[in-house]
Amino acid sequence: MQGGHYKPIAAYAAIGNLRTVALVGRDGSIDWCCFPYLDRPSVFGAILDCRRGGRFAVTVPEAGLGEQRYVQDTNVLKTEFSGERGSLEVTDLMPLAGDLTGRGGSHAPPEIHRILRCTRGTTEVRVAWSPRLDYGRSPTGIERIPDGWLATDGRDEMVLFGLAGGTVADEGDGQVLRARVTMQEGDRRVLVTRWGTEDMTFDPGGVTAAEEETIATWRQWAHRDGTIHAPAWAGNWFPMLLRSELALKLLTNAATGAIAAAPTTSLPEEIGGVRNWDYRYAWIRDSAMTAQALIALGHETEAVELLSWMERVSEMQAEQGPALQIMYGIHGRSDLDEEELDHLEGYCGSRPVRIGNGAATQLQLEIYGELLNTAYELQRRGFEMPEQQMAFLSRVADEACALWHEPDHGIWEIRSEPRHFVYSKVMLWVALDRAIHMAEQYGFSGDVERWRRSRSEIKAQVLAQGYDTEVGAFVQSYGSKALDAANLRIPLLEFLPVDDERVQSTIDRTIEGLVANGFVYRYLADDGLPGEEGAFGLCTFWLIDVLALAGRVDEAREIFERMVGHANHVGLYAEQFDPETGAFLGNFPQAFTHIGLINSAIYLAYAMGREVSEHAPIGTPEHRALMDREHPGGGAARQRS
Repeated sequence: MQGGHYKPIAAYAAIGNLRTVALVGRDGSIDWCCFPYLDRPSVFGAILDCRRGGRFAVTVPEAGLGEQRYVQDTNVLKTEFSGERGSLEVTDLMPLAGDLTGRGGSHAPPEIHRILRCTRGTTEVRVAWSPRLDYGRSPTGIERIPDGWLATDGRDEMVLFGLAGGTVADEGDGQVLRARVTMQEGDRRVLVTRWGTEDMTFDPGGVTAAEEETIATWRQWAHRDGTIHAPAWAGNWFPMLLRSELALKLLTNAATGAIAAAPTTSLPEEIGGVRNWDYRYAWIRDSAMTAQALIALGHETEAVELLSWMERVSEMQAEQGPALQIMYGIHGRSDLDEEELDHLEGYCGSRPVRIGNGAATQLQLEIYGELLNTAYELQRRGFEMPEQQMAFLSRVADEACALWHEPDHGIWEIRSEPRHFVYSKVMLWVALDRAIHMAEQYGFSGDVERWRRSRSEIKAQVLAQGYDTEVGAFVQSYGSKALDAANLRIPLLEFLPVDDERVQSTIDRTIEGLVANGFVYRYLADDGLPGEEGAFGLCTFWLIDVLALAGRVDEAREIFERMVGHANHVGLYAEQFDPETGAFLGNFPQAFTHIGLINSAIYLAYAMGREVSEHAPIGTPEHRALMDREHPGGGAARQRS
């Protein structure tokens, strides 16, 4: 085990119910879960402190690690333990029912079901249940109740049903309920842990119905029209794309439509380092990129709901200033004050453990482009947005005009003085470019002439100050010599065509300066924080995108296939990778990385000559022609297959 008592981040799978998410290790231990929502305090947190964090473990000592897989086209997990004397199958799920399309149509009790089935011989199962409520900040006691067990810290409560026996002992870092259960072939046992004590009923037979309903509910969303939706262009990549869209849906809040960046906090970007952040919130940038990926796979309703949520929370916060806040709680909360939990040692000793996120108050200007680019993706697919949303987006374009001269903290949320980040300026150009096109083609109203003037001024400034001829690349910020992988998106956003010599040189310099073993670092410049970080999954996919767009298909495909191979055993990705070992780093599962996989598959399929959709990907010659852009060269080469 990594660090002696910690599993690799890649050794986990995720289950959830569109309210919260739990991580289940290959050893059968649930080491992370927050109830009743994923941005609330943890109840199981062993991934951040193996002694004090708490867990819900179902293990088979004879078998060791199990083999995990998802029930096809769902987020229901099966772990199979096989020993010499017998085998055990554990099905883990959070019950979910209703319509998952959009928001408000599903219902889910705040509970986890663990269904144990002995499939061969005789199996001895060990159960350990040790909730640590409120991140374990105060002692959690465990006591017997009729039909089960109760855990409480004096304020909140959890219950466990399905385990009549067992003993509770104080093991130095809190109380633990332990039990041993011997099961024979054909035996079945149900364990249900539930948040709160409002419902104290336990019906083992009902768990079977809940399992079947949950499977059907996930499949109905994934299949949409009742049949599996496997676009021809996806080929043998489709299972990975489907797993990615299910992972993105897992991070979506059922009530609001907000999409969290990840369900975890403080999983480190460097083992033993301090770059440990709370990602359990909805970044406008992350959410907009997620919506674009879901649009590409036919889930437009989620993108519409996301824009509606952004409009609502932005309206609520409008009185605080002209700029959009870069992130919100999944229910729209804007107060995300950062706090360190000193009593937790952190994953593999990586301190501090943080909750809240101080970057929430940063000025981050690229989110304007993400919002309007998402709106454009919807409108070009025929979706007519309500007048209120259109008015909100028009104000977003006006704010982009008002703020584009300002420095900001950039897409990477640099915790040092604001700068004029090149990528931020490019995204402000994108915001105005899409607003102008929507005004010309789709009846979008606003001060179009002002938008045109600002768009031209931004482009002129970026070309004059953002490209360094000595470096041979667009740089991270004005006056800097540092590379930034975000600038790979310049042709993907149509700021310049892909065959522009400055774009080609930026690609080559990025490969030379930011790539290690096929993984791409965000940047290597000083950012005001000690330590280092891993290579970034999303940036690696951006390199694939731009290589495909440039006609360098063999290079793009080689990196893509390698990245597919770096998914974990159930097809999930973390935020970052150790380039030397491929080990996962950062929060997990990470929306950004799954977004990258989906979009790279689209660009690569396009470059290979496949018909990806009736809507040409942005950055391609077809789309540039649609937007009536100048294009001095031939654009991306396409293979024909």
